[in-house]
Amino acid sequence: MSTTDRHQRVRSLIDELLPELVELRHDLHAHPELGYEEHRTSTVVQGQLDAAGIEFAPGLAGGTGILGHLPGAAPKALGLRADMDALPITEQTGCAWSSTHDGVMHACGHDGHTTMLVGAARVLRQLAEESPLPQPVSFVFQPAEEGGAGGKRMCEDGCVDGSVLGPALKAMYGQHGWPALPLGVVASRAGAMLAAADRFDITVEGLGGHAAMPHTTNDPVHAAASIVTALQQVVSRNINPVEGGVISVTRIEGGSAYNVIPGSVHLAGTLRALEPDALATGRRRLAEVVDATARACGCTARLEYHEGYPVTRNDPAAFDTFETIARGTLGADRLLPMEFPVMGGEDFSYYGQRVPACFFVLGLLPPGSEAMPGLHHPAFDFNDEALPTGVEMLCRLALEA
Repeated sequence: MSTTDRHQRVRSLIDELLPELVELRHDLHAHPELGYEEHRTSTVVQGQLDAAGIEFAPGLAGGTGILGHLPGAAPKALGLRADMDALPITEQTGCAWSSTHDGVMHACGHDGHTTMLVGAARVLRQLAEESPLPQPVSFVFQPAEEGGAGGKRMCEDGCVDGSVLGPALKAMYGQHGWPALPLGVVASRAGAMLAAADRFDITVEGLGGHAAMPHTTNDPVHAAASIVTALQQVVSRNINPVEGGVISVTRIEGGSAYNVIPGSVHLAGTLRALEPDALATGRRRLAEVVDATARACGCTARLEYHEGYPVTRNDPAAFDTFETIARGTLGADRLLPMEFPVMGGEDFSYYGQRVPACFFVLGLLPPGSEAMPGLHHPAFDFNDEALPTGVEMLCRLALEA
């Protein structure tokens, strides 16, 4: 089969499969599950792979992760990844396929990501029956991207090094629906694409008392407010502006009455950075500023720091391959540059620590719309019209990367 014929065959198979993929996406959306609880989702995906005759290994990364595999002619495999978990958000889309699980919804599009990888696996399986694939392909369905580091556990369980199913991976690709981009376009960038994302909890301890007599107290509310203000200067005065960093305090809890100064206040938030030096400086200065500011207010502070996902960094060669294939698949007008990194975090970063990897985004914004609900918004719903583009990109990467 010629290259042109194969490309046309891919699109034809996607068109035939599309109604089933839309139905699958709606089913996954209606039955969202949180990280490491994706038991139904995992069963559905396994059913799809089994029905297509695709070999797979279940029970990974704590029980719900799946590694599917199709053989091919090359010694190493290409990896394609999708995340399966949902978020603890109450849905407000009003869709007929809205979440049936109270307080849980697919607000980040993982239902779409999972559906597109299932679609790619089924299309590639059909192609493999007609002629051998040029290289083996491994399909990584991972749990717990939303803070649970499911990608790290999939790597630790052997999904990259070939110890589970199929040969070791030579490269890994993944995609994410993107509401800010027009429908059917893709975008990415070489180097840092998404930030390292850490979390912190701070407990400020003081001496409470009557609100009418603050001079008899060591006010932890005042100390906490001073800490919030002081932390805003860490990035602006300690981190190189071109390296990128942000500290956000996102939660303040303390007190129980209008006329009582409490004995303690709790703060929580995130520290994000794009470069190792900026991350190290931010971590060091955060600890110093919290301690010194609390002491200056006559209080003490206990910092609990939680290191999160590493920087999602696209390998230059893998990125070049993505651009070449995207241009050939979609046309130059549907391949957009991603000028700046995004400060969100992604556990796709763990794959990139082990093999050359490239993460890219897929436009979801309908034509004629100026905006749509963003990721992690209760009114967000993955755009079904983006499914064919996402499936085709995964298939073309598997065939040509």
